[in-house]
Amino acid sequence: MSESTRVTDLSADFHPLSDLAQPVFDTVLAVNPNEPEYHQAVHEVLHSIGPVLERRSDYADNGILERLVEPERQILFRVPWIDDSGKLQVNRGYRVQYNSALGPYKGGLRFHPSVNISIIKFLGFEQIFKNALTGQGIGGGKGGSNFDPHGKSDAEVMRFCQSFIGELYRHIGEHTDVPAGDIGVGGREIGYMFGMYRKITNRHESGILTGKGIGWGGAQVRTEATGYGAVFFVQEMLAVHGESLEGKRVAVSGSGNVAIYAIEKATQLGATAVTASDSSGYVVDDAGIDLGLLRQIKEVERARIVEYAKRRPSARFVEGGTVWEVPVDIAVPAATQNELDGDSARALIANGVRAVAEGANMPSTPEAVEAFQQAGVLFAPGKAANAGGVATSALEMSQNASRQRWAFAESEQKLRDIMADIHSASFEAAERYGVEGDYVAGANIAGFERVADAMLAQGVI
Repeated sequence: MSESTRVTDLSADFHPLSDLAQPVFDTVLAVNPNEPEYHQAVHEVLHSIGPVLERRSDYADNGILERLVEPERQILFRVPWIDDSGKLQVNRGYRVQYNSALGPYKGGLRFHPSVNISIIKFLGFEQIFKNALTGQGIGGGKGGSNFDPHGKSDAEVMRFCQSFIGELYRHIGEHTDVPAGDIGVGGREIGYMFGMYRKITNRHESGILTGKGIGWGGAQVRTEATGYGAVFFVQEMLAVHGESLEGKRVAVSGSGNVAIYAIEKATQLGATAVTASDSSGYVVDDAGIDLGLLRQIKEVERARIVEYAKRRPSARFVEGGTVWEVPVDIAVPAATQNELDGDSARALIANGVRAVAEGANMPSTPEAVEAFQQAGVLFAPGKAANAGGVATSALEMSQNASRQRWAFAESEQKLRDIMADIHSASFEAAERYGVEGDYVAGANIAGFERVADAMLAQGVI
């Protein structure tokens, strides 16, 4: 089954929570019905921080959890636009400004038919802790629309983006909320939105959006950052055990921005990336994915992944199915949420996978995560492993504020250093609370402590 058509049962019973966390989660379920992705994200964090709550009674005494699971602001709006045939279309727009204790809200905009309030809230909640882990002074938020840019003309995408930002502009600002791209939102969409924001406000605020073009305020390595960062995190995990990426086989799902640059960096570090996928199926290339060909097919021609196999003698195409059936040492799920389920995890384990790093947001189901941890597989959750994108967005904000431009090598080194720091923070937090090697718990704890302490210091707001 392909990533986009996979149906995952998220209604399975959750693990019991601590006495302090369970009432909070019960309230989340009652107040936010029919939002399974959001429930999953909240439960994972509450489950991980149980030991913290036992040591830090001041968190419970000051209602940190109750405030943390409730967004500071939720914005829902309509987005009317005219298609090329002159027909009126209406989509729904979202922005959830979740927590700003550490800095302005920061998080991407996702344009995809699957977007709904549950997905935006799950992404925004995850973003709080991911952003905290970067140490860059940014809060958590997320937004998007159920608009699908695929198959639309540039003119249609432009009109939609102009309408979308025509409402959102009043809720954002370089010291308030700084959106970026996500699935369906790349340089083209950011450009259209930035142009309209500039026209409406009569201000050239470079720091209002990140992911901009290099020639007009964008940052070097921003395009590559999420994929590169996930591989850097794998490198750090392996190094703890005296291992490296040299000679490892790597499976990557997806064929978008994150997947392409995860493949690129893994290859540069001596590994062989052998898979890529889209909603139609996946390709296996035992000779190593040809990045030039993959980019041509997916970024230029916007064609299906089957075209890769047609033009590459060493590759084969598998319709449907999942890349996790392929024997590899390293897995990087980089497509979408809940794409890697329990069966897929067990297949990877049976084939000897050594490490898994989430390039997408919450791509592994709870059952899959539990299977990896029980099997002793090194597992890096998305809020740690894919934090490179937002970390480099924050670096873009810094460059915009100071009107500076950094070279590619300098920016990449800063990204590498940030990912090493995130690994250290997650690893050390897990050790501190007696769950050594559990990067899920470590990342949640480290991010939670930073946000909770800031909330305590700023009072009940």
